[in-house]
Amino acid sequence: MLEIFDGALDVEEILSRWYNHFKDKNYGAFINFVGIVRDENGIDGLSFDIYEPILKEWFDSWQKKAKKEGAYLLMAHAKGDVLNHKTSYISAVLSPQRKVSLRMIGEFVEDFKANAPIWKYDLVDGQRVYAKDRSYLIEGSGLLYKGEK
Repeated sequence: MLEIFDGALDVEEILSRWYNHFKDKNYGAFINFVGIVRDENGIDGLSFDIYEPILKEWFDSWQKKAKKEGAYLLMAHAKGDVLNHKTSYISAVLSPQRKVSLRMIGEFVEDFKANAPIWKYDLVDGQRVYAKDRSYLIEGSGLLYKGEK
């Protein structure tokens, strides 16, 4: 399940909804990761642009990997502005045993940071400033340049 929201994510609503939907589906582990915008370097928050067709392809490829291990992935991300101390990203892995979920959540989050087609901007004095120093080149992206690390 991939969900995109305008602005900051409602962590309690999303995690509660996910938990209530899957709690009786016989998964033994529900491991989640919540990304909170930090107050650093004088920014007021972050802003995100998302290329949804490629994000869906990327997510679907991960969902296929998860399925091979009896797991299921969930992800929510914000588009637009997210102020400091608010949430921009939530992901979760459900699996029959905890070891699969614990391993997969780490791999998924790291691959998300490197390969998901989401462009990040710092919010500074009401302006969006491209965060090139924290961006990565998406392999084969052509014009969909995210920067380089």
